[in-house]
Amino acid sequence: MLRVLQRHHTLCRPVTVKRAVAPDDGLEEHTVATWSVFKPFWFTLAQTDGQPIPVVPTPTWDKGTALAALAVSEGDFHALNGNVMGYARGRSIAVSPLNPMPWKTTFHELAHVLLGHTSEGDQNDGEHTPRNLRECEAEAVALLCCAALDLPGVEQARGYIQGWWGAGNAIPERSAQLKAADQILKVGSPVQAEAL
Repeated sequence: MLRVLQRHHTLCRPVTVKRAVAPDDGLEEHTVATWSVFKPFWFTLAQTDGQPIPVVPTPTWDKGTALAALAVSEGDFHALNGNVMGYARGRSIAVSPLNPMPWKTTFHELAHVLLGHTSEGDQNDGEHTPRNLRECEAEAVALLCCAALDLPGVEQARGYIQGWWGAGNAIPERSAQLKAADQILKVGSPVQAEAL
């Protein structure tokens, strides 16, 4: 007879509870008690691996074609911070496999590369673009690309920009990155790819 052993993971969580106690003198006192609660049947992230979720291609834009034309590579995602959905380094981008809007993040990270944000570490004498402006510029490109391709993420991009720059504040005109958005859209379009 074959026995299958299952490994169960138990979560040990401290729980603190305040209780009101009324002693004989009638005055209410508060006591605090802390103990551990053990919850079985938790699982690790490695146990959630499954078949990859197929990415729905956009019929009017091809990521592979665009990356090749822009000389940008896509690498594996290695960030441990669960809030990071993507990053760009040099001429490489990475997008989290858990990202709910991978297209928006792809456009955002491509914009960082095309706008020179990933090479600003080499600049001197205060030539750096402030981080809040870099994030606004890249997200503006993502917003324009998502809107042009009718992809979800436009509202989230607006919120992201307002979060980095502030609602009601005017972004400098030179930071309106229409050229970068146009470049990303053109090099990834099937019609443009056939002309190359």
